[in-house]
Amino acid sequence: MNTLKNKVHLIGNLGFDPEVREIAKGRKVARLSVATNDSYRNASGERVTDTQWHTVVAWGNTAEAVERLLRKGSPIALEGRLVHRSYETKEGVKRYITEVVLNDFQLLGTKPDAAA
Repeated sequence: MNTLKNKVHLIGNLGFDPEVREIAKGRKVARLSVATNDSYRNASGERVTDTQWHTVVAWGNTAEAVERLLRKGSPIALEGRLVHRSYETKEGVKRYITEVVLNDFQLLGTKPDAAA
């Protein structure tokens, strides 16, 4: 490894249509929820699927591409970086958020059984 980087690769499906907002003239931000699945066998030998939900944020041109191409259920491969941030609610409670800031994505083909 020549350099260590903050890089995330995920393959999953969108949980809902992207939420896109224009925050300034010509500047867009898109928020996505991506589900990834991991399967394993428990102690009883039963197959268990563990679904993890990831909050993904896209900015600028990437947000515009997300808005045009992605819909709920879309299978995608994405690359981004992890960002941790915090904020304080009106009640004074500190909240913490971890998001993936999207750098690039690829829309994957539809599932074979989805064509029926």
